[in-house]
Amino acid sequence: MSTTAGLHHITAMAGDPRRNVAFYTAVLGLRMIKKTVNFDDPGTYHLYYGDAAGTPGTILTFFPWAQARPGRRGAGEASETAFAVPPGALAFWQEQFTDHGVPQQPLTTLFGESVLSFQDPDGMNHQLVEVEAASAVAGYATSGVPADSAIRGFAGITLHSRRGDATGAVLETLGYARQAHEGGLTRWVSASSGLGTRIDLRDASETAAGQVGAGSIHHIAFRASNDGAQAAMVQKLSAIGAQVTEQRDRQYFRSVYFREPGGVLFEIATDAPGFAIDEPADALGQSLMLPRWLEPRRSSIEAALPPLV
Repeated sequence: MSTTAGLHHITAMAGDPRRNVAFYTAVLGLRMIKKTVNFDDPGTYHLYYGDAAGTPGTILTFFPWAQARPGRRGAGEASETAFAVPPGALAFWQEQFTDHGVPQQPLTTLFGESVLSFQDPDGMNHQLVEVEAASAVAGYATSGVPADSAIRGFAGITLHSRRGDATGAVLETLGYARQAHEGGLTRWVSASSGLGTRIDLRDASETAAGQVGAGSIHHIAFRASNDGAQAAMVQKLSAIGAQVTEQRDRQYFRSVYFREPGGVLFEIATDAPGFAIDEPADALGQSLMLPRWLEPRRSSIEAALPPLV
């Protein structure tokens, strides 16, 4: 296929890594599915969270630096991640956030769905959205989050584009279609019936540029079922003028990157090979995993990384 099924993963910046782990595992109830390093900066963690198996469309990743300065919201960036939960689950999450002192907003409705907005410890903006399709997906239970209320994966993401029409043209090339407009947002949806299929686009042409820092989204990645599908998408994107990188091996997927006209860094990542290629599925995220080209440096890398617990 030369179109995407939706989001593969979202990568963000964070501050203190120990605080990041505690929030996303203990408060949000996500599973740490991979503990590795930034392949381009091995002195920094790259932490992956998702569902029990690390399914594409559920994966939120972080580059955490303890001394990172806060990011600044603005144009040319992805601004808010939306997680899907089953109908009726938001009552649990309101209580959960109150108990843990998580900043949250009153419930609202957007595009006919109930939405709870909140922030992580670095000020990263998130939403929990009650999505009917989430009821068909098994929840990952933890000691603090029951399976029936658990996050199922992404509902979508909000982009603040400097050039909304041009960003829309890229989304259309990737297989998205314009669905509705509400509250200054234009919703684009992929043809897939699964989760992680929505992009909410806001025209931010009159807004100052964002600045990357702790709490900022670094890039968003779209799914490609295999290398051939990825290559077909690259061909279509190149035909509309996108400058796409060569494929890069990210160990658990293979990626290409380009910056869309509105300023957001996009990635296309393959579904394969997945996160169980270097550790058992029932032990995901428990050990520091390094790619073969960094394995000879393990001792020095481990010595430079701070503890996570």
